[in-house]
Amino acid sequence: MASKLRMTWFRSGIGLPKDQRATVRALGLRKLHQTVEHDDTRAVRGMWDKVRHMVSLEEVD
Repeated sequence: MASKLRMTWFRSGIGLPKDQRATVRALGLRKLHQTVEHDDTRAVRGMWDKVRHMVSLEEVD
């Protein structure tokens, strides 16, 4: 596994369930096309898996 994950929010949460929108917020994404970095943990991977249709993932070494 990579040591860091870079996530970019690329799709709006309008019309999607509240729990998915809350997961995007919990990842630290506030605005569309914003990018954040997180440590590569199982919890963060699980959150990304829930919203992978809205958030792109890139592994950073």
